[in-house]
Amino acid sequence: MRGVHGNDSVHGVHGKDLVHGVHGKDLVHGVHGDHPVQPARPGRPRRIGILVAVATGIFTADLITKTIVVATLSHRQPARLLGGLLTLRVLRNSGAAFSIGTSMTVVFTLIAVAVIIAILRTARHLHSLPWAITLGLLLGGAAGNLGDRLFRSPGPLRGHVVDWIELPHWPVFNLADSAIVCGGIAAVLLATRGVRLDGTRDRAGGSPVFEPADRPDDGPPQRTPDVTPAQDRPAPGRAAGGSST
Repeated sequence: MRGVHGNDSVHGVHGKDLVHGVHGKDLVHGVHGDHPVQPARPGRPRRIGILVAVATGIFTADLITKTIVVATLSHRQPARLLGGLLTLRVLRNSGAAFSIGTSMTVVFTLIAVAVIIAILRTARHLHSLPWAITLGLLLGGAAGNLGDRLFRSPGPLRGHVVDWIELPHWPVFNLADSAIVCGGIAAVLLATRGVRLDGTRDRAGGSPVFEPADRPDDGPPQRTPDVTPAQDRPAPGRAAGGSST
């Protein structure tokens, strides 16, 4: 018969070499042992790859379209399409999106740099897919216009942004501006709905609640510790309720 209080106990409570004990030293799933249980982590992985992919796509599309319109429309009359609903017109903008603050070029350049740094730092805690897409739009748009500020005339930090999309009764803009506006609207909607960067959602009282896809991954099913009193356990070789012969 294997002892309950001995050193080689299998399901004992006070033994030293425990598998599923509560107070032992070598614990696997214990609570009070020398190796505390690691806190549960959200099962959803980081979404940095999604953020980078969206930002790269926006930046690339913005750069290509600006290069094409500058090369083909700089010395031509505006091209009117769709019966005048869409007009392609090259303008140089020294201000922010939609030609706001044209005398504050350097200030807007520094703001764009700060926004990009803030998004990259925030990405370390990013587990939400909607937030990854939203921040990717903001990052790609900010990087697209920042490239113009740094590398276009009249010089670094003072470069003019190329705008080329014109709609009726709307300022001329570019793809980077569109991405920034869409990302800003999405960020407001996500914050209003209580969606956090880590993929959880705020309760009415402010405490986070996991969405079904974001619940902590508890790993494989675990065995329940056997804490049956020693006097109620059958001895080895004796079936429960019977006797050994």
